Amino acid sequence: MVAFMEELFADLVVIGSGPAGQKGAIQAAKLGKSVILIEKDAYPGGAALNSGTIPSKSLREAILDLTGFYQRSFYGNKLETLEKISINDLNFRLYKVLEEQRALLLRQFEKNHIRLIQGSARFENNQEVIIEGKYRIKGNFFLIATGSQPRNPKEIPFDHKKILDSTQLLEIDHVPKTLIVLGGGIIGSEYASFFAALGTEVTVIDKRPHLLPLLDAEIGLHLQKALSGLGLKVMGNQELDKVIRRENDVEVLLKDGTKVHGEMVLYALGREANVDDLAIQRAGISLNKQGYIPVNALFQSVVPHIYAAGDVIGGPALASTSMEQGRLAIRHAFEMKTHHFPSFYPIGIYTIPEISSCGYTEEQLKQLGFRYEVGRAYYYEIARNQISGNDPGMFKILFHVDTLEILGIHIIGRAATEVIHIGQVAMSFNARIDYFIDQVFNYPTYAEGYRIAALNGFNKVKHQK
Repeated sequence: MVAFMEELFADLVVIGSGPAGQKGAIQAAKLGKSVILIEKDAYPGGAALNSGTIPSKSLREAILDLTGFYQRSFYGNKLETLEKISINDLNFRLYKVLEEQRALLLRQFEKNHIRLIQGSARFENNQEVIIEGKYRIKGNFFLIATGSQPRNPKEIPFDHKKILDSTQLLEIDHVPKTLIVLGGGIIGSEYASFFAALGTEVTVIDKRPHLLPLLDAEIGLHLQKALSGLGLKVMGNQELDKVIRRENDVEVLLKDGTKVHGEMVLYALGREANVDDLAIQRAGISLNKQGYIPVNALFQSVVPHIYAAGDVIGGPALASTSMEQGRLAIRHAFEMKTHHFPSFYPIGIYTIPEISSCGYTEEQLKQLGFRYEVGRAYYYEIARNQISGNDPGMFKILFHVDTLEILGIHIIGRAATEVIHIGQVAMSFNARIDYFIDQVFNYPTYAEGYRIAALNGFNKVKHQK
């Protein structure tokens, strides 16, 4: 007996309710199109809301608040306070934020008349998808926005208790005394710094020489120095051989024979496109060599009416960029005025201290042969930083020696991800370094770091002439 399936149709069918799917669906609804949004998980929002961006940043804020992290420069490091912080204390804030964000998202879908269907979608062909034998959905356009998931190699004995990926780490029942983090990328570095701030003895192991190698090197070294002050240890130029679950701990064996023991291990060595159950081959789509859905500059797959956006297409794999990709994809699909994805945008890394950057790094400028100069402002020069807790940090502005045009801005320290947008806007108007000199900034603020750094750099150029 063939089970009855309800047949539905929409102008746009979106698969995945993460940042790219949300914004794509809402954009289509604002254009007066009918939209069906499919989400396989129990809660909408994708990994960004439920296991990635929002949970990790909520956890970070809870740690900073409960430990009195920024007050340590005034009152000292009271480790007895850290020992009293339980996982329940941290989760209380985390779950409250999640509940509010999920409710907000559902209200947005309802307000825009977006039909949300819970279930796992798979393509039947390039014109329709089936949802677990319950629905057959046809659409004029499709947006694949299924995101990514942690890469979990079979040889790593994940057990959800001591050997964990970044999603499973949010489910631990206590704060470990020791933690080994495999991977010094964004996710590994963020969580490593969180637990170091809690008083956990953290060791980061990576095959690269230092954390976050894609950063401007000076900023990366500044981060590593700050984290060493929290007791965090980095073992660079090391390759993983094996992870062994012991009775009381976990042993990590490196290829040079070194053995490292810890109470828990976080495996943070990459993510992969979340397409396992989607049957994209039935729609005529295949993954590229990197394991992602290939798209053109307009986010079209090889099948023109099927678009893809967000982590499922690979880098930059940020919630912010995914939102814009989803919006631009749908504007193109429905023949609305649009533009190509921006060539530069801010990157935010929520380590402790946080980092944000926009534009070229110093290493890139050297490789390109630019004549450039550097303006710096250290956080100890900024009065607001002394008032707020003496966080280590720095503004670094790169600009052309001859034209004075700003080429790159890199900030490490408190509020970095907030104040970067001042520099981003200035760069979008091709501003010169003296733009920051000629402006009056509120005092005392972190933002005045721009003026201090600009003066520092401009004086170097003036003295050269």
